[in-house]
Amino acid sequence: MAVDYKRELNTLIDLVIEERASDLHFSVGAHPIIRVSGSLIPLLKKPILTDEDMLGFAKALIRKDIYERYEGRKEVDFSFENTESVRFRGNAYYQRGRMAIALRLIPNVIRTFADLNLPPILESFTQRPQGFFLCVGPVGQGKSTTLAAMVNHINQTRSEHIVTIEDPIEYVYTEDKALIDQREVGIDTESFQVALNAAFREDVDVILVGEMRNMETISTAVTAAETGHLVYSTLHTNDAAQTINRIIDTFPGDQQSQIRTQLAGSLIAIFSQRLIPHIAGGLVPAYELLINNSAVANLIRENRVHEINSVIETGLEQGMIDMNRSLLRLVQNGDITVENAFTYSTNPKGLERLM
Repeated sequence: MAVDYKRELNTLIDLVIEERASDLHFSVGAHPIIRVSGSLIPLLKKPILTDEDMLGFAKALIRKDIYERYEGRKEVDFSFENTESVRFRGNAYYQRGRMAIALRLIPNVIRTFADLNLPPILESFTQRPQGFFLCVGPVGQGKSTTLAAMVNHINQTRSEHIVTIEDPIEYVYTEDKALIDQREVGIDTESFQVALNAAFREDVDVILVGEMRNMETISTAVTAAETGHLVYSTLHTNDAAQTINRIIDTFPGDQQSQIRTQLAGSLIAIFSQRLIPHIAGGLVPAYELLINNSAVANLIRENRVHEINSVIETGLEQGMIDMNRSLLRLVQNGDITVENAFTYSTNPKGLERLM
């Protein structure tokens, strides 16, 4: 008897919602797997997936034109929304010559800073007329969710033109006071860089760049921040200092002095975050915040980025937050274990001194 993959997919999506899972995985030779509070859990009551199953789920999930791209490239990003408006960001790929799919649940309600346990100071970075704000961290640490909260705060408080450039579109905004245009790479625009260049002619106030993948995109984003736009974006880096170095090192040696000067002048702040298992279940964020001031700008210009961690540690009165103090506060509040604090710290020796 033929399997109705759309119906089976909806059954699995209902299970994702019921179990409060963040991800759903399909791979040949394994049961479907969900991720709950950071841990992978196989759905043993569901059959082990075959090549035929993978093809059925892929065609139920992926638009025909994007599926053709997947066949050619062997991997593709996509978004999926079912009839109940449950939305996922997906990646279809091959492993050992066979199909596999990873889905990340995108909540349909955009949560506030308070809902997400984020520091209230982030609200101040939604009120700037221009500049460059970066949310950084490894994959799956809530960067897109944090930026969505910031963009939606602007949407609810100011009459601005917001353009998002994403691959794929994740959170879908309901327009309030703002005009919001959401552009998906590969569907609405050729690339991040092409869409960014076009934004200069679209009377835009706020630009969200889903990810800065190359030198051209970074250069255009920084220029946009210099020329009267508020620009938000993400990078897969561990902390503020590494983020600045990554941006500068993307450019050839003869252009690095210029990008340092541009970054020193346009950067607003860098927010680095990690999602850590909460003792009572679920996840809670720990974070680092670098705010650009005259001292930080000088360090960037003079290529003394290695001194930035010290500036963060001594900049508490200006609103800066260092990761170890954030972890320590979570331990003291009974939110996370001491073991997890050390696991997620980028400077365990420094955390040990604070303990």
